[in-house]
Order: sequence, then C-alpha cells, then structure tokens
Amino acid sequence: MTGVPVIAADGATVTLGDTTLLAPTTFSVRPGELWCLTGSNGSGKTTLLRAFLGSRSLSAGSCSVKGEPADPARPRQRRLLASLVEPIPIARDMTLHEQVMLVAASWYGNTPETGEHAEAVIERLGLSALAERFPHQVSSGQLQLFSLALTLVRPAEVVLLDEPERHLDAHRVHLVATLLTERARNGTAFLVATHEPALVDACDGRVELG
Repeated sequence: MTGVPVIAADGATVTLGDTTLLAPTTFSVRPGELWCLTGSNGSGKTTLLRAFLGSRSLSAGSCSVKGEPADPARPRQRRLLASLVEPIPIARDMTLHEQVMLVAASWYGNTPETGEHAEAVIERLGLSALAERFPHQVSSGQLQLFSLALTLVRPAEVVLLDEPERHLDAHRVHLVATLLTERARNGTAFLVATHEPALVDACDGRVELG
C-alpha cells in the first residue's frame, strides 16, 4: 500500500508506578492496510488502542491519527475514527435493525441510500434473519456481530477493534475477517487486537507486544 500513514505510534509507552502497561512501541499503518496487535494478556494491546482513542494517557512517545493526537472532543476525529474497544451502548427496547438504521442515519441522514447501506452491513454480518429481534433475544456471538454492525455501518477512515472474534465460532470469525479485508481494500485502515490466527493471517502487518 502507498500513502501517508493514518495510524502511527512513535515510542508509545504507558507506565503506572513501577509497572509497564505498554512497552515502547513504534509502527505505522497506511490507508487500506489491516494490521493486528498480538501478544499475551497484559501485554498492552487494549492499552494501546485506548491511547489512540484518547482514553488512556501516554507516559512517553506519541499516538496519532492522520498526524493529529487523539482528541475525542474534536468532531473531525469522531467522524474519522470508529472503534469497538469499549462496549457500545445498546438499547434493550429497539430491534437490531432499528439500532443499526439509527446509527447509519445519524451519520448519513435518513435517506433510501442510508437504509440500503445499513441493510447491506446487516446482511454481510449474517444478521438478516435476526434483524427484528431485540438484543436480549440473541446469543453472545450474535450480540458481538451486532456490535460490529453498529461500528462498521458508520463512516470511518480508521477502525480500531479489540478482539472482534470474541464469542464467535470459526465460521463467523472467517466472515468477519473477509469483511474487514474487503473494507480495507476500499481504503479503510484497521488496527485489530486479536488472539485469532484467522484474523492474523488476513493482516497486512503485525505488531507483537510484550
């Protein structure tokens, strides 16, 4: 891939007292690349993702998105970056379809094209048959796919994901890997913390932490 990096860490470090939560880390991801963060539990994968979101302060170094430090208060950055790192708020009394449509409409406007886009994301994640159910009526794996739908239905040049394979069987992991690869080919940059070999195999680059 070519182009200026849209995700970059330069000596990014997080310490808490005498404990190192994230050892100095440097890498960059360009538009259209799918990169994975791997490493044992406690190696700093989630910490690093939170640093890119601005919810975790660095002790040293920097994390930037399109050359700017993380600032979730900046509207431009909110439109630039989508993430599934912390749990997404879910409405118990709205169907899966209604909630995906609501997120899409909040970014694109309530148009027929928006509806088609939302339907396409629901279908690609294998949720069409469950679209009229409520969140408490689906399994943990289906709820994970629903969270991914809420994340991927909105516009973003950069997507951060923390273990998107959580609660998914092998078939659905492959489904997610295929969808992320397709979206990366259309120019989105991905940084994915994962333990799943199928996702690592789909990546263009890898950062091993710990």
